[in-house]
Amino acid sequence: MPSNICRLISIFGLSLLLFSTAKGQSQNEYKRVYLSGKDAASQVYWDFKVSDGRKKEQWTKILVPSNWEMQGFGNFNYGHDHKNPERKVADEIGYYKHEFDVPSAWRKNVVNLVFDGAMTDTEVKINGEIVGPIHQGGFYRFSYDISDFLDFGSKNILEVKVYKRSSNQSVNKAEREADFWIFGGIFRPVFLEVVPHNHFTRIAVNAKADGFFEALITVKDVPRLSEIQVQLVEQKSGEVVGEFAQAIDSDSVWLSHVFPGVKSWNPETPNLYIARFSLIRNKKILYQKTEKIGFRTVELRSQDGIYINNVKVILKGVNRHSFYPTTGRALSEANHLEDILLMKEMNMNAVRMSHYNPDERFLELADSLGLFVLDEVTGWQDGYDTIVGPKLIQETVLKDANHPAVIAWDHGNEGGWNFQNEPFFHLVDVQKRPIIYPWLNRNGIDTKHYPTYDSPEGRLDKSGNIFMPTELLHGMYDGGLGAGLDDFWTKYSKSPLFAGGFLWVFSDEAVIRDDKGGMLDSDGNHAPDGILGPYREKEGSFYTIKEVWSPIQLGAFIPTDGFDGKIQVTNNYLYSDLSTSKLEWSVEKNDSWKDAEKLHSGSVLLPNVKPGQSTEVDLGLPITWRDGDVLKIAAIGINGEELYTWSEAIRKPKEGNPSYFSSRPELDSQIITVRESSVDIHISIGEKLFVFGKDRGNLQLVKVGKSIINLNQALNPEGVNASVEKVTWKQMKDGTIQIMSTYDTYPKKLTWTVFTTGELMMEASAPESSLDLQGIGFSFPEEKVLSAKWIGNGPYRVWANRMKGVEFGLWEKEYNNTMTGHSFENLVYPEFKGFHADFHALLLETEEGRIEVRTETPNLYMGLFKPVLPENSTPGTKPVLPHSDLSFLYSIPTIGTKFHLGSEMIAPETVKASRGEQASSMILWFRFD
Repeated sequence: MPSNICRLISIFGLSLLLFSTAKGQSQNEYKRVYLSGKDAASQVYWDFKVSDGRKKEQWTKILVPSNWEMQGFGNFNYGHDHKNPERKVADEIGYYKHEFDVPSAWRKNVVNLVFDGAMTDTEVKINGEIVGPIHQGGFYRFSYDISDFLDFGSKNILEVKVYKRSSNQSVNKAEREADFWIFGGIFRPVFLEVVPHNHFTRIAVNAKADGFFEALITVKDVPRLSEIQVQLVEQKSGEVVGEFAQAIDSDSVWLSHVFPGVKSWNPETPNLYIARFSLIRNKKILYQKTEKIGFRTVELRSQDGIYINNVKVILKGVNRHSFYPTTGRALSEANHLEDILLMKEMNMNAVRMSHYNPDERFLELADSLGLFVLDEVTGWQDGYDTIVGPKLIQETVLKDANHPAVIAWDHGNEGGWNFQNEPFFHLVDVQKRPIIYPWLNRNGIDTKHYPTYDSPEGRLDKSGNIFMPTELLHGMYDGGLGAGLDDFWTKYSKSPLFAGGFLWVFSDEAVIRDDKGGMLDSDGNHAPDGILGPYREKEGSFYTIKEVWSPIQLGAFIPTDGFDGKIQVTNNYLYSDLSTSKLEWSVEKNDSWKDAEKLHSGSVLLPNVKPGQSTEVDLGLPITWRDGDVLKIAAIGINGEELYTWSEAIRKPKEGNPSYFSSRPELDSQIITVRESSVDIHISIGEKLFVFGKDRGNLQLVKVGKSIINLNQALNPEGVNASVEKVTWKQMKDGTIQIMSTYDTYPKKLTWTVFTTGELMMEASAPESSLDLQGIGFSFPEEKVLSAKWIGNGPYRVWANRMKGVEFGLWEKEYNNTMTGHSFENLVYPEFKGFHADFHALLLETEEGRIEVRTETPNLYMGLFKPVLPENSTPGTKPVLPHSDLSFLYSIPTIGTKFHLGSEMIAPETVKASRGEQASSMILWFRFD
């Protein structure tokens, strides 16, 4: 840019000019007038009819913006329906009419009609006249100058015809035959832009982290002897931090300036500024528009990494569809805010827009709350042609380019691209952001989808390119996502080429089907892949991700007698030190199934630990901290938010159980009587009766008073009983009874002891090898279960490759039959059924009575009944489950993904750790009431 056309205006002079012309400024500012609602929470009724399906050929009303299927019109389709001969692919047309006023005062203005998204081919008329070419492409902002079509000072008629399928087959293949729900309609806002005749037609900003600022400005009808003035205001304080002006003499001009001392933008400190652009002639503001910007620099350094503000970043991200069950792709401010806050709660710093660019408001919130964004041009395994593709790329960039959150462009997905269209990104994008091809190794980034833990698909040390899988650990039903994440992340993070990854996917996409009685439909197993349920219910993987991706990490701590209260702290932030963070700790005590009592608590401020560094921190525990049962440590982040809370048992089960139940009344000793038949042994103690089988030596049922408790040690968890070698029983000197059994395989020896207090103790010899589901199982009628309290890890269930995200404590949950990703009408979390690690004790409330089980054996898992697996589960999401209803196990199975089995190859370190120490004999105590 020639220096002779650049001149600086004094800060005082420009401030005076900008703020002393408030009246002119108000009249000549950019103005937006909505014809629809701003979002799905503020919709406006338009006249409407649809050509086919529900309510076809009936002129009525529809709320705009919306997908017409969600308003009771037309037909529902999932993108795969085009391959299913039993399903009709809807091709209906929607007809919209809307009347709006145009003030006479607008007569000298330019009025643009803007659509933020309509699916898909869209024809627009004003007062009966077509205003421009039909727009093709369903996820993009497009506009028409309608100034010459308006009747100023009177009412005007807007007519819109929206075709659900495009006349351009590449649009249909890219958008309408994809692996997601296919909707129709005007689903994003429609508005008028009212601007003076002389106005900016484009403002494209490139603001660097070092304060260098440049902008490409295009102007309609540049006035002679005019200039553009730029004022920069810090958003939070409102302080003017700098301003400059530059003369212009063409309709396209580059501005440049350096703003010293600006604060850069990043997800941890998302500093934003308001850049106010003014077109001025003879000290009069002809037009003014503001842009919210952030100063940040994006670099892709070949065979090295992605650098943002000269910092090598690791993106901890997720794929996100614009979707909500009740409104489809028409979303509200609350929807966007909820999703971003949930991502931040999971300690994510990035999101991929799959598989289209998002609502304007989502990006505004990503800017202000702090998320890196991969912005995507649609193309699900098929790309746009060279006719429509360049237009849609341009529309994406023009709409989204000034958002600092957007750090890269995705050109389609899994083959959904046309390489001939790639140059059009940088033709329009003044920042020249990286162009990524999700699933492909191109432009220096290998984005391989769904690499396994130890396969050549990882390519970390093979291609030499940056490695960043844009889809990772497919989360169908309860599989993937958190399962394997810790191992993947640990392994990949060791490579200097690793730049992070994006989990598939944020939430289950199940849509309310009013044509099917209001059911939530995920089209079988095509769309239940989320970390969250359709209404953002938190599944177990939510907390695993939260722990693994916490920017403050604690070294392993085992609060036994040897623990001195000192703990290793690592800073995994990218940009922030820990001087504003802290650890909060507490010591709690459990007593007789009551709520935990807090004995001690405290906090410690963290030192100025730089990103990537570690230090040792002394919690300052009191001398009597070992009187408690649980030690909890919470990491509090740079903004005062809880990043994660870890908790561990202060003692092992044998030592803990006397403490947990110290206030429980002692049971009286009573006389035991035994009655033996040819098939069983009846042992009576007061009002209790225990029945054991003589052929296997197993507990078969319990009777307390008149109530029968049908707890039956019927099967090993694997469902195969060992062959019995011998069963004997005897009465000890103290009156207790022992039933002893030996078997040819595990358990080689099993002993039941019936005490005179009415308690039972079972001891099974230690296993000789470690296998999934090895342990002891019981049957119990599931329909009789009410709730469970337990001391162990919770509250969510675990798998052998998803051990993080749960913590030790006293937990409680009511019975439910939640099938994650499937039973949408009754999703209750945590799921009742499943495995829990570090089992100490259980209280099962049933209609037949209370069953209490305690163990003296460390590192056991408790299995609460058998989770029901959705019928469309793929092999990877069908782990081997116990045949028994209540299980106590040395090891549990892994769970896989839609594409991979849950074998040790995808999480070997976690699985190895989940096996625990060398197994000892299993001791369980039982009490019945």
